[in-house]
Amino acid sequence: MEPDYSAQDVARCDLCKSAIAQSYCDFCHVNLCQPCIGVHISDEYDKHKIVPILQRKSTLIYPKCETHQNKTCEYQCKDCNIPICSDCIVAKQHNKEHEFIKLEEVFNAKKKHIRRVTEDLEKQFLPAYEDITNDLEMQIASLDGEYKKLSTEMSRQREEIYREVDNAFNQMEKEISEIKVNHKSILQKHLDEIKELQSSMLQTLNALNEVEESNEVSATIKYSCKTEEFSKLPPKVNVSMPKFIPNQIKREEFCSLIGKLGPLSTTLEERVYTEKKPNTSVRELLDEPELLNTIETGHSFLRSVTCLNDEQIWTSGGTADIKCFNIQSVPQKTIQTKSGEMPRDIAVDRDGALLYNDRITKTVYKIKNGQTGEIITLQRWTPINLCVTFSGDLLVTMYRADRTQSKVLRYSGSTVKQTIQFDDKGQPLYSGNSSIKYISENRNLDICVADYGAGAVVVVNQAAKLRFRYTGHSSPTKNKRFQPRGITTDSQGRILTADRNNHCIHILDTDGKFLRYIDNCGLSYPCGVCVDSNDSMFVCEFITGRVKKIRYSK
Repeated sequence: MEPDYSAQDVARCDLCKSAIAQSYCDFCHVNLCQPCIGVHISDEYDKHKIVPILQRKSTLIYPKCETHQNKTCEYQCKDCNIPICSDCIVAKQHNKEHEFIKLEEVFNAKKKHIRRVTEDLEKQFLPAYEDITNDLEMQIASLDGEYKKLSTEMSRQREEIYREVDNAFNQMEKEISEIKVNHKSILQKHLDEIKELQSSMLQTLNALNEVEESNEVSATIKYSCKTEEFSKLPPKVNVSMPKFIPNQIKREEFCSLIGKLGPLSTTLEERVYTEKKPNTSVRELLDEPELLNTIETGHSFLRSVTCLNDEQIWTSGGTADIKCFNIQSVPQKTIQTKSGEMPRDIAVDRDGALLYNDRITKTVYKIKNGQTGEIITLQRWTPINLCVTFSGDLLVTMYRADRTQSKVLRYSGSTVKQTIQFDDKGQPLYSGNSSIKYISENRNLDICVADYGAGAVVVVNQAAKLRFRYTGHSSPTKNKRFQPRGITTDSQGRILTADRNNHCIHILDTDGKFLRYIDNCGLSYPCGVCVDSNDSMFVCEFITGRVKKIRYSK
């Protein structure tokens, strides 16, 4: 393709149908290549107007005058708002008190207005509508997770009510047991009193029998018989059984005790367009990236690095140790994974807590204040790589046990908010045969995955719509297959991904256009990457176990 006509690469000559058209007849409205110009004007028609193709349609086509058939209207009546020709003006057939203006001026003013409207639509309103569309698509995509969260809250209330009901019945059972003991005590006390009287009565009977059989006069006369206390029977003790009186359960009142489900409310809020201000803190790429520091981590098979802050980084490799270093290469802390297995990836959340995933337990763990907790545990899927988003969500790449499918899940806490797996045509976005899929979120909320198995960087927007695939940049010095490993983004929305096979870093813009390599810092098998708030880049070297800090922008 000729460079001067790159914008016209589909414009072919209308006469020969094959050659690229460099010219245009602005009267006949046909594309012409250089050889065909002579053929076109050979009919001696004097109104042909040949112009460069980039200036096509520059000759104005005026309307025909309805009064003077052979004349064109080059003026417009400002009062009547109709086109008129010069003969109409000279012949005074139009109201002579009306004002006239050249149609070319009206045409140019209208074109200027159209260009302004077009520019407003393209640069202001269309992006605003795209943002609105993306926001709505994101809301729809997150509905399942939000409603699941609502159901979870209700389930917690159900469990709480069950627990309180059990506690209430247990308390009543305890009260019944206490009443039973008291009831038994009352009856037992009365029984003991009766038995004591019975014993006294038997003693009296024995005494009476002895006196009756005695023949001693004095003893018999002196015996006093006290039977009055037995003549009055003891009172009968009536202890009534307690009764359970169930309350009538009214459905409405019971539901009010459980809680209330608010209605679905819809309001329309007026949107006010605010023009996006350009980013004034532009960091331009350096002509030659600079190696600032090298950190010896001691890891074998160094896989991942993530910034705790601008002064410290976490690193992980082929062992259970996750090590923290400051930027002066001094070790700060070492943490071992819970299972004793190596972590597949690490990340730091907005609170500074360390996250890591375990391929064996299929679990993502969180370490904060020395305590390790489980965030997510999968069943048929295995977590691969992690990324904490600007909103605090967690993005996790994962593959199925049979290694036929891969996907990305967005979590809020332990709740799934979004699943990213297929494009609009139902085709898989990611390869299923690879367990290497580093992930990062860009400043424009695009989700960027370095798909090692596919040999591509796959970028979708926040609504999971495919934006582009980057499959490498041809270079005579980078002749091995592009299979990206680590991936990160910087403050300018640039995407940086590690090309382990070619020992370099690819830098792309937000639309996937290749900008340059970082290949002058002696990188050897680069793997995990991250950037700090100053856009300094940290690169893991898989074999050497070194982390290299590189400045690539200013």
